[in-house]
Amino acid sequence: MSEVVDTFDKCKQFFLNNKAPVFTPEDVSLKYICQCLWDNKGQPIYLYATLYSTSLKIPVFSAYVYNRNKTIGRCDAWYIEPQLDVPSTTDQCMKSKGNNKHIGTNQALNSDYEKSGYDRGHLYPVLHTNNHLSMLATSTLTNAAPQDSDFNRNTWLKHEEAVINDLYSCDKEAYVVTGVVPDMDAPKLNNRVYVSKYYWRATCCQKGTQYTGMGYYGPDKKNEVKTLTIEDLNTKLQEFYRGPTPISIFNCQKPERKRARE
Repeated sequence: MSEVVDTFDKCKQFFLNNKAPVFTPEDVSLKYICQCLWDNKGQPIYLYATLYSTSLKIPVFSAYVYNRNKTIGRCDAWYIEPQLDVPSTTDQCMKSKGNNKHIGTNQALNSDYEKSGYDRGHLYPVLHTNNHLSMLATSTLTNAAPQDSDFNRNTWLKHEEAVINDLYSCDKEAYVVTGVVPDMDAPKLNNRVYVSKYYWRATCCQKGTQYTGMGYYGPDKKNEVKTLTIEDLNTKLQEFYRGPTPISIFNCQKPERKRARE
C-alpha cells in the first residue's frame, strides 16, 4: 500500500509548489513514504505522502490534496508498511499484526494499541477523502498515532469538520499537511510507541485572487484546538520539536509558474 523512498519526488504533487516541508526534528530517524494503492497492472496510484519516524514509531506528518468532499464509507482494516522493517521484501502491503519476525522493529503494530485506551488517530482522515481509493490508503498505521480517545472523537473531529467548511470556499484544490508532536514524557504504548502530545494541521488554497492559509494545533490547556497563522505554527512547532533547523511547512502564496520550455 505504499513505497518507502529516498525522496518525495514520486509523490511531490501533494505538496504546495511540489516542495515538501522543511522539517528535521532532533534525534529522530526519518523515512519518506509515498502512500499508494496498486492497480491491476502492478502500477502505483499515489494518494498522499508521509514522513515517518522509525525511532518514535509514529508519523511526523502526512500531506494530501483536499478536494470538495463527498461522503465516503469507512474501512477499519489497518495495515502496516513491511518495507520499514524488511527493506528487501516484495510484499506491497501487510496486515497490521505482520507475519515476519522482524515486523514491528521500526513501526507500530495493531497489538500496540490493544487495551491501551488510545485511538489510532488518522493524520490524513477519512473525513477529508473524496474517493474509495484514498479512504483505503488512509488505513495504515504509518498514517496514525496514539491519540487521546476523547479528543479524537470530539474536539479534533469537530475541527476536521470545520476545516471542510473553511476549504469549501476554495476555488481550487487545497494543500494540507497534518502532523503529530510526540509526548516525550508520557509512557509509551507497549513500551514501544510514543503517544501524541499535540496534533497540528496547516492548510493553503486559493480564494478569489488571494492564497490563504491557516494553522491549527491541539489540545491546548482547555482541550481545545488553537487557530493561528502558518508562520506562528512554524514557530510553535520549532519550540515543540527543538530541531536543528527552522521549520517551514509551506509558504502559502501563489504557486510558482512552470518554466517555459526552451
